[in-house]
Amino acid sequence: MRALGLNVDSAGAIRIVRRHVLRLDLSHLENYAGNSRGPVEAKPDLKYLRDAATSIAASWFALCGFTAAIPVEPTAYDLLASMPDGIKRIQVKTTTHFSRDGWMVVVGRRPYSAGNRERLVPYDPELIDLFFIMDGDLTMYLIPSRVIAGRVAILLRTYEKYIVGNAAGLMAPRPDAA
Repeated sequence: MRALGLNVDSAGAIRIVRRHVLRLDLSHLENYAGNSRGPVEAKPDLKYLRDAATSIAASWFALCGFTAAIPVEPTAYDLLASMPDGIKRIQVKTTTHFSRDGWMVVVGRRPYSAGNRERLVPYDPELIDLFFIMDGDLTMYLIPSRVIAGRVAILLRTYEKYIVGNAAGLMAPRPDAA
């Protein structure tokens, strides 16, 4: 900083120099700690679908122009969406179980118990407005809770009219990967 004629005690000057340094092409320096050999090699895997589904659902609602929120406290729903007809409580479900008849998804819940061993019970349609379901093909369904009320598992092919999209492009390799 002194060699550049800048005040070494100035936080603003330090930030400016740091930004300039980050933009420098230092790829010719073999042992430079920040030397990147290209983009991180990452490959999506369906074993993470359950973890990603709520974020994907929130993104879908946002792309539709609806504000989405993830509740802070534990609730019966995973997501809230502000839609033209009011705020909707959404339960997000996923499945990677493909049977001979098609994708099967559990839409029930286990009552809170020690060891979580209780039988599945259906969600109360008074507590959940919609189910956002993603299958192993990343097909997205938005099913009103009253349509599947009383069930703890469903065969998704029965609900094709509730398909709202497909996120399969998330699994595709980069176009420039060879």
